[in-house]
Amino acid sequence: MIRDTHQLAKRFREVILDGTWVANTNFKDQLSGMSLGMATTKVGNLNTIAVLAQHIHYYIAGLNTVFSDGTLGISDKFSFDFPPMESQQQWDNFLDRLWSDAEKFASAVEQMLPEKLSEPFVHEQYGSYLRNIDCMIEHSYYHLGQIVIIKKLLQERS
Repeated sequence: MIRDTHQLAKRFREVILDGTWVANTNFKDQLSGMSLGMATTKVGNLNTIAVLAQHIHYYIAGLNTVFSDGTLGISDKFSFDFPPMESQQQWDNFLDRLWSDAEKFASAVEQMLPEKLSEPFVHEQYGSYLRNIDCMIEHSYYHLGQIVIIKKLLQERS
């Protein structure tokens, strides 16, 4: 089944950059203007908001590399391994990179020929490009939900 690459790119932008259709919010809405303190505060044994955002960025950046040169250099086992954020500037710079890389991802999807969606993603064992793009969108919504809940719990504390 061939899907419209423009619609896939739109769905991806909705969860990360500017949409409200599915979750009534998006990553950019939830994270913009957030203090480093809030982003790095633990709630029980949950991941911090900063770690969840970095986790999603890890996959966005990794898929961008595949889109540009066909190389898959990421691994699930490293997808939560990040040095601690130590300053507000570092957090703000990370968010700028997240938005930029997300737009790069969406643009790459938009420019794909529809036939590319049914091709194997690097190796057949990883499924098709369509499957990986759909998974990136679904994975992002999953962690967006976590971020929203953690943010509410932190706001209740203050």
